[in-house]
This record gives sequence, structure tokens and C-alpha cells, in this order.
Amino acid sequence: MYYSLINFKVDFGKTLPRLLPALCLLSLVGCQAAQSQSRVEPNVPFQSQTLVVSGRGMVDIPKTNARVSLGVQVQGETSGLVQEELVKRSQAVVNLLKARQDVTKLETTSITLNPRYSPKNGNQIIGYSASNLVRFQIPPDKIGKLLDEAVKTGATRIDGVTLVASDEAIAVAQKQAIDAASKDARSQADAALGALQLKQQEIVSIQINGARPPMSVAMETTDSMQRGASMNLASTPVVAGEQRIETFVTLQVRYQPAQQ
Repeated sequence: MYYSLINFKVDFGKTLPRLLPALCLLSLVGCQAAQSQSRVEPNVPFQSQTLVVSGRGMVDIPKTNARVSLGVQVQGETSGLVQEELVKRSQAVVNLLKARQDVTKLETTSITLNPRYSPKNGNQIIGYSASNLVRFQIPPDKIGKLLDEAVKTGATRIDGVTLVASDEAIAVAQKQAIDAASKDARSQADAALGALQLKQQEIVSIQINGARPPMSVAMETTDSMQRGASMNLASTPVVAGEQRIETFVTLQVRYQPAQQ
């Protein structure tokens, strides 16, 4: 028994010097971890937040152009006769429009040829219908007289008249509307943040919504026009008025919350 204790003491005495560096290292790591857990971090600054505001800009400009869509529609028993009559009337209308110096941007928009079926027997063809439509621009005060001349020449359809401003005037007005909408949005942001005593940092994003399209003034085709009778449109007054260009600008503004 005594011999075993002596051996144990001798073996432990040899092993302890080897384990001592490792035990010291583990003790040092443990102390550092304890210090790290108990250390108080400095105050972290408040995270920034954002405010979204939308500004509105409006500019009114005169409508100086009228976009007109009209054409010829004919019916007949055979497709050959229908096409022949369509070409004859359409050419007369196009020649009239080309002869007018105040007519601009003339173009063909649609040419159709379709069979007409019997209302009693849906499979029986009783004739054909063809149409040729054109579109152009003209000053609003010239619309009535030109439409009357076009009907007398052979036009049987007036599909629509849209009163608009010129492309150049619209482009300038859009920039003015964007400028006004941007200032309106910025003013709203300054007012809101100032009332809440918040500090504005920067504008994060800007979104611009385009102007509204012009409204169309429709003119329906009448039975008398379909029969080829003329209409006295020269005396019909056309008041162009103004076109409103409206734009919205949305800003996302970053600000610093108030310190607690």
C-alpha cells in the first residue's frame, strides 16, 4: 500500500510540470471571456428612418392642335365593287387633306374589308363592307369647315376629335410641372420634420409620375353621313380651351429620430 502511494506521488510529480502551461492558458482564456462579458458597450447611435411625401405640380397650356380621325365606309353586294368605290372615295378625301396647308401629320390608320352575313342565316353572305380611316392634325378653329368639306368629298365616318397642345408646349410644361411638384414635396417634408423637431439627413429616392393624357372629344357617325348626305359643320363653334399637365413627385427622405 505504501509502495503504491510512493509510485503515485512520483508519477504525479513528473506529469504536473507538463500540465501546468496548459492549465495557465485555460485560466487566462477564462478570465478574458469573463471580462468581455462584463464590459459595458458604449451607446449605439439611433438608426435613421425615412419619411415619404408626394408633391403635385400643375401647368395649364392652350390647346393649339386638333387630332382628327375620319374615313370612308362603303357597302356593296360584291367585294370588287366595294373596293372600287372605297378607293374612289378615299382618294378624293386624301387629296382634299393633302391640298390643305394647315393639315399636318396625315397618315392611314386602318383599311378593312369584311363580309356581311344575313341576320336570318348566319352562314349566308349578303354583301361586303370596307373602310379606310386616316388621322391628321389641324388647328381647332379650322375643324368645322374641313369636316364639312370632307363629308361632301366622300367621308362617311368621323371617329373622333382630340384637342391637345403642341408637342413642344407639352414638353416644356412637363418640366415646369416636375419642378413645381418637386418643390411641393420638399416643402411638405421640411414642414413635417420641422414641426416634429427632427433632423433631415438626405433624400433616398425620387419617383416621378407622368402627365395625364389628353381627353378625347368624340363625334359620332350619323345615318345621314352613312347615306352620303353632307352635314353643315362649318358653323359649329369649337372652343379648344386649355390642357392641364399634371405631375406627381414622390420623395423618400431619411431623417434622424429625436434622442430619447
